[in-house]
Order: sequence, then C-alpha cells, then structure tokens
Amino acid sequence: MTRMNWDEGGWTNEPVRAHAEESALVVEAAEGSDAWRTTSYGFVHDTEHALVAPFPTDHAMEVDVAVDFTEQFDQAGLFLRQDAEHWIKCGVEYADGVLQAGAVVTWPRSDWSVAPVPEWNGHVVTVRASRAGDAVTIRARRGDEPWQFLRVVPIPEGAELSAGPFVCAPTRAGLVVRFLGWRLAEADSSLH
Repeated sequence: MTRMNWDEGGWTNEPVRAHAEESALVVEAAEGSDAWRTTSYGFVHDTEHALVAPFPTDHAMEVDVAVDFTEQFDQAGLFLRQDAEHWIKCGVEYADGVLQAGAVVTWPRSDWSVAPVPEWNGHVVTVRASRAGDAVTIRARRGDEPWQFLRVVPIPEGAELSAGPFVCAPTRAGLVVRFLGWRLAEADSSLH
C-alpha cells in the first residue's frame, strides 16, 4: 500500500480552506457544496470539494476521515471522477438525523443508496474503492473493524478515472473535516 501525499491531487472545486496539519489534511467546505445530477430533485450540483489523482485499473484507493457530523447532508469520503457527468461519491453522510454509509453513482443521472451507521459518528471511518475490469467495489469500516460491503458499480473497462478524498456541506457553512490518510494499493483479490 502506497501512502498518497496531499499535494499529489488537484481540487475539483477549491474549498474555503485546506491545510496540512501534521500528517492530516483539514478541509473547510463551502456552504451549498454538493455533487448531484438531476434525478428526483431536478437540479445539477457540481460544487463538491474533491482532491483527486489518477486512479488506475486494478488498484484500490482508500481514505481515512474523522467523522463528527451534526447537520443535514454533512458528508465526506472518497470521490471517483471521469468527468462532470460520470462520477461516484462514497462515504458517510448525516441524513435525516442519523449517520449513513452509502454511495451516489452518477452515470449520467444520480442515484443514492444508504444504510444507517450511527455508531460510526465520532470515529475514524475508512472508505475503500477497489477497481478491477468493468467494476468498482466500494467498502467502508469504522477503525479496524471488518469491512462493510456497500456496493458494486459497473464502469466502462479502461475508463480514465481520478479519485481522492471529498467533502460537501449542502446545507450549512462551517463544516470542517479532517482526513487522516489517503492510500493507493493493488485491487482486492475477491469481491467479498
């Protein structure tokens, strides 16, 4: 597993503030930042703060994020991007009064899947995307607990993707998120 440096990526949209603090990256999200395309809500938001670097086939990428969310739709995790209409955000999001683990897949319209994980709030969560062939497998976990399978997403074989940590604050100002690690490794050998 190779540790990624915070300066190896470029922002999809600059956050209010981002700075290295020891080995962590501390990011303040802009109020109204989000990533969504059309489905159900009718709007397109392409204002997420994602720090992305190349994500080659047959590799896995993961981020560690300190989670302490309290406001509707506070969110952070891992963002995978081909272009403005083809991307995946996966991680944790505070929705309807509880922390949720899930993913939004946009290819080119967004969908959303979540599962409640209230016991993860106040802890470090690792989000992992493993890319092999025509699919990305998404997992997450709290601390060193076993991985929780979230989703398998079909993608075009050979698609040029970039990926890295992301944060959004759709409903408020002042969300500050601390990322503790960013790594690239070989793809997982099995789906489960």
